[in-house]
Amino acid sequence: MLWVKSFHIVFVASWFAGLFYLPRIFVNLAMVPEGSHAERARLLLMASKLLRFTTLLAVPAVALGLWLWLGYGIGRAPGSGWMHAKLVVVLLALAYHHSCARTLKAFVANRNRRSHVWWRWFNELPVLLMVAAVVLVVVKPWQG
Repeated sequence: MLWVKSFHIVFVASWFAGLFYLPRIFVNLAMVPEGSHAERARLLLMASKLLRFTTLLAVPAVALGLWLWLGYGIGRAPGSGWMHAKLVVVLLALAYHHSCARTLKAFVANRNRRSHVWWRWFNELPVLLMVAAVVLVVVKPWQG
């Protein structure tokens, strides 16, 4: 079980690293001046490659988490309310990841209507999600 847990942590941290940086590219894309086609193309290429890599990291992160939960029973004991809360955080992280993919498509189609300031705030969400997940796993509130 410790091997599964170790690789789960590595993949989650790597997945979140991508979720931390991808919206930062959106900030830079929102700041590209009109007519800077080469800069825009370079940032779009970076974002698409990072999204692909981040998605590849999310798959084993989720799969290993499911293995720990369903295979080893972590968080399945009575009074494991912390696990229910953590599953909500995981679903929110997956939704955030999906919204990043949709956002990138909008940038590619030149349909972004939000300012770089909005994207800076959007960039803070995965930090809050990761903090919530770590606190829930380590502190285990609502454990009976």
